[in-house]
Amino acid sequence: MAPRLRCATARGLSSALKPSRTPSLSAVLLLPSSAARTYATAAPITSGFTLPSDYVPPTKPPTARPSDTRKSQLLRSYTSLLRTTPLILLFQHNNLTAVEWSAVRRELRRALSKVAAPGSDSDELASKAQLQVIRTRMFDVALKIVEFHDPSKVAPTTVSALSGEKVQVVYNHDLSKAAYNAVQAATKGDEPLPESSAYAQLSPLLVGPLAILTLPAVSPAHLAAALSILSPSPPAFPAPTKKKSPGYHEPIVQNGLQKLMLVGGRVEDKIFDLEGVKWVGGIDGGLDALRAQLVNMLQSAGLGLTAALEGPSKSLWLTMESRRTVLDEEQNGGKEGEKEGEKKEETS
Repeated sequence: MAPRLRCATARGLSSALKPSRTPSLSAVLLLPSSAARTYATAAPITSGFTLPSDYVPPTKPPTARPSDTRKSQLLRSYTSLLRTTPLILLFQHNNLTAVEWSAVRRELRRALSKVAAPGSDSDELASKAQLQVIRTRMFDVALKIVEFHDPSKVAPTTVSALSGEKVQVVYNHDLSKAAYNAVQAATKGDEPLPESSAYAQLSPLLVGPLAILTLPAVSPAHLAAALSILSPSPPAFPAPTKKKSPGYHEPIVQNGLQKLMLVGGRVEDKIFDLEGVKWVGGIDGGLDALRAQLVNMLQSAGLGLTAALEGPSKSLWLTMESRRTVLDEEQNGGKEGEKEGEKKEETS
């Protein structure tokens, strides 16, 4: 490519070839006066409408902490998880890499999909089971809100609507001041929490980095499959063999599982330790078999109670019936003796 020459002649030639941006004088003179451009300007709106001083937008209720931060949204997700998930297992983890997490989740999903529990949709349970890392501090606060905050006991607040009319509105969401005050009143006192409190039982486990396994239903068969992958303990929960599950024995999976430790669980709002979680996973036949055993036990107890209550009345009835029989025999025997005596007198 030839070099470009920068000279006055080239600049003059380029300026002559470019069209002029300014219209010529003849073109300006030919334009009518009505063609001049005019721009509309918005007049300032003068209105006497003002919002009431105590007006609260319905889409943004008052909160005790900023509602648009990531921590607040994470807190709301944890409270929703605790209210809607019946089975949660707690694990302590130690610096698992992203590849190790992915490998462990893959083997867990594969093991859950092979479970065929009676009366449950295994595919749906396997697809909705989640193993996720949580923020320990946020999860601790969410557990306090779920246990100590009762939305039905929050009193309504009087605020003004857009029209200025006073209306009653209840602010009982998880970020409200009512939830914050309820938690502070329950945990900031000098008296310790009762031992029956779920938070008092679970708070010692909320230490260090944590991960949770959530299942959308209480299925002992799926729980046993999850324990055999994440926390194997033969003979009740043996790890899968290399022939059935070769991916489980890969080094990356084994390295990730060595960094996981099961510390407890929450099943139907009840707190279980490691042995309790294993007991739930070891129920033969699932919850249906457990319900059948409970019904059988109640029926046998009811039959025993019925027999115990009917025993005295039956014995009393038998005693009275035997006495009546004896009296009837004595009465009939006396009448027959009188008749025989009369017959003897007539014959004599």
